Parts: sequence; structure tokens; C-alpha cells
Amino acid sequence: MSEPSPMTDSDTPAEATGSDPVTQGGASAEAVGPQMSIDVVSIFPEYLAGLQLSLIGKAVDRGQLSLDVHDLRDFTFDRHNTVDDSPYGGGAGMVMKAEPWALALEHILAGRSSAEGEGPESAQSAGPAAGGKPTLIVPSPAGQVFDQRIAEDLAARDHLVFACGRYEGIDQRVIDWAGEHFDLLPMSIGDYVLNGGEVASMVMIEAVSRLIPGVIGNPKSLTEESHEDGLLEYPIYTKPANWRGRDVPEILLSGNHAAIARWRRDRRLERTAEVRPDLLERLDDLSKDDLAALQRFESERSTVTE
Repeated sequence: MSEPSPMTDSDTPAEATGSDPVTQGGASAEAVGPQMSIDVVSIFPEYLAGLQLSLIGKAVDRGQLSLDVHDLRDFTFDRHNTVDDSPYGGGAGMVMKAEPWALALEHILAGRSSAEGEGPESAQSAGPAAGGKPTLIVPSPAGQVFDQRIAEDLAARDHLVFACGRYEGIDQRVIDWAGEHFDLLPMSIGDYVLNGGEVASMVMIEAVSRLIPGVIGNPKSLTEESHEDGLLEYPIYTKPANWRGRDVPEILLSGNHAAIARWRRDRRLERTAEVRPDLLERLDDLSKDDLAALQRFESERSTVTE
């Protein structure tokens, strides 16, 4: 691959002044500004087009959420828009170059400072949830494993930036540099390998965005979902009451709301014990009824296996 031409003070990336307009929404007249700003940097900005669909796209259209996707190649100077090079020390694959990433991230920081009417120093002085340093999330197998608790923490922040790496990863020097300007969070979505950070970023963006007040139409649905309180969700049913000889559990047709609530709680405990027993080990607020239900499930399971 050819080297980019040397940079001078007058050099500016040809297309570094904007982001993908496909993912930008127009706020309604009543909107007072987005509750969260999300920026994504990728060499495949079209990969993120799916985020404009469904609830997240509607939240952008309503002005509740600002979502901008930036093409990393817009922050290069050579005619080939080079973003990678061979690794020092040898080895397979290519490494993403530091300078395009630094320029892209500086562009995002400058936009934030301009929006706040402040200099970059003051824009980075407060905490991550209140106009301080933006949070930079770098999908990486070496990162902390993303879960619902992390999603809830990120949903309370006002500016998230996702750096979608490719190839063998991003030059470590720009990661270290970014740690001085952002609240840096390397993040993994599981113990497997993907081609790049776009899919992982979309997973995290969806998990976080739906927790922003008003994005989900019925807030109650958030409290009844899997992982929200550390348990998996109970089985769900809809009409007809009998489908191909299979009946909906009678308790759900009884109208006894207290009994239904207990049945659903028991099913959540049972499903979690069977599928993700590790989740139960993290819970320290189980009631006496919960513990009794778990003991009953274990006894029934032991009887079946004998």
C-alpha cells in the first residue's frame, strides 16, 4: 500500500467536515435537544444503516437521540485513502494507522466543544454523565464483557463514541492517546471473533439507546425483560388459547394478578437456574419465596434424573 503524503499545516482532509447524512435525524419542533449523542467511526459507514430502522430511527427523527456515522477514510490525505499498514515486528494482517483515527476523534471533540460553546479543555473537565469527557468505546476481545448493567451505566451518559476497528486492530498509540481525551472503555460482546467492530457497536448502541427515556413506548416493558433484574424472562403467550393442541397455562387465563405474578417470577427463576445458573450466583436480594422456589426446582430436577 502506498504511504500518505506528508502532512502540512494547510492540509485538511477533503471530506472531514461531515458525517453520514443517512443516519442523521431532524428534531421535531418541540424537541429541546437530544438526550444522548452517539458518534460512530468506521471504514464501512453503510454498515450502520440498520440503526435508522425501528425504535432507534424513530428516536433520532424525534430528536431524542443524535446519531452520526463518520467515514474514517475522510480523515486521510493520500489518493488511496490509506487507513492501514503492515505491523512493526512482523506478523500476519494489517494494522489501522494512528493518524486517521486521531483526526477523526479530534473532529468529534471539536464538534462537541462547538456545540457546548466551550473550549476543548472545559469540555473534558466534568464527569462522563454530565457534559465531561465523551465516552469512547472500542470493541475489542481484550475488553470488559458488555452486559445489561454496563448498558444501564452508558445510558446515563450524554455522549458515546464507537471506534470500529478492522484488520488486526488499531495502532495502540492512538488508543493510549485517546485515553487522555476520552473516558476510554474497551468492550467485548463475547468470546468469539468478528471481522470488525461494526456489529459489536450496533449491539451496544441498540442495548443502550432503548434505555433512554421515551425511546421505548411502554417503559414498563423494560422492567420485565431478561437481565433487567438479573433473571431471564418468563415464557410468553398470545391468542389463541389453544394452538395445535397446546394450551396456554391456565394460571394466565385466571385473572388472578397476584398468582400470575408469582407464576411468572417462578418461571424466571426456573429458566435462569436451568440455562444461566451463573446469574443466580450474582443475586443477593432473593426473597424467601424465591429461595423456596429454587429449592423446589432443584428437588424436582433431582427426582427426574434418579
